Amino acid sequence: MTVYTRFTIACLLLTLGIYPPLMAQGHEGLRNKIRAYASNGKCKVGVAIRLLETGDTLSHGDAVLYPMQSVFKFPIAMSLLIAADKGEIDLNQRVHIKKEELKKTVSALYDKYPDGNIDVPLLEVLSDMVTKSDNNACDIIMKILGGGDRITRDIHRLGVPAFTVKVNEAQMSSEWPLQYLNVCRPSAQIQLLDILLNKPVLSNKNRDLLLEMMHHTFVTPNRIRRFLPAGTPLAHRSGTSSTKNGLSPATNDVGLITLPNGNHLAIAVFVAESYEEMDARELIIANIAKAAYEEFSSK
Repeated sequence: MTVYTRFTIACLLLTLGIYPPLMAQGHEGLRNKIRAYASNGKCKVGVAIRLLETGDTLSHGDAVLYPMQSVFKFPIAMSLLIAADKGEIDLNQRVHIKKEELKKTVSALYDKYPDGNIDVPLLEVLSDMVTKSDNNACDIIMKILGGGDRITRDIHRLGVPAFTVKVNEAQMSSEWPLQYLNVCRPSAQIQLLDILLNKPVLSNKNRDLLLEMMHHTFVTPNRIRRFLPAGTPLAHRSGTSSTKNGLSPATNDVGLITLPNGNHLAIAVFVAESYEEMDARELIIANIAKAAYEEFSSK
């Protein structure tokens, strides 16, 4: 097959919305471990890993789209900060939050202001969304941005096509099938982490702000973080679906690990369509993250 033929096929696949998996040479030991961990449960597992300083990348099950759940709060935050850098939004502005916007869900805003009708700094709303996975904060920010189409366009303009946001948190929780409208490839998330760290798409101030928030994410400690050495810096954002008739569509974690030599390892693990218990799903993510950390720390 000629280079031109391969290029033509790749373009056709992208046009049809079919994304070929990322490829890398070597790392056979790590690949075998990922395959073994991914085959342990009744689930579909997607993995993408990249050492950002070298571009060394590998993937597993990355040719399909996975439901993101709250992982989408990371690209939503990027979209908001892009708007802030353009002067369209002021992070210090106060947002009026009505009582009906504070639903009883995972929400620090609801816990702090259950009666609503309060003016809250947008920066606080952003922080609660990223660090505490606040669903109400997420929907408020999506409303400010104008919805999923704006967020999707922003991410596509960064050169990340395998990503779509259509619905907010309230909509996802209202009808089971709607969660499948917010999807991405795992590789889309490591592309975004690479762009966040290394490309001038955000001001240094807002890039550092988002990374700091992701370093202080307090949820899901038993996924990427679980088997990392104590004190290892990790900036991450996870996502978890509810379970229906024993089926969990999404148990995910996306993160940026700082290795002992100062290099940065981006990793995304999506465990989809699983009938396993939560601990088993999280263990798949934790084992893959541990194997990747050990592989790239030894280089």
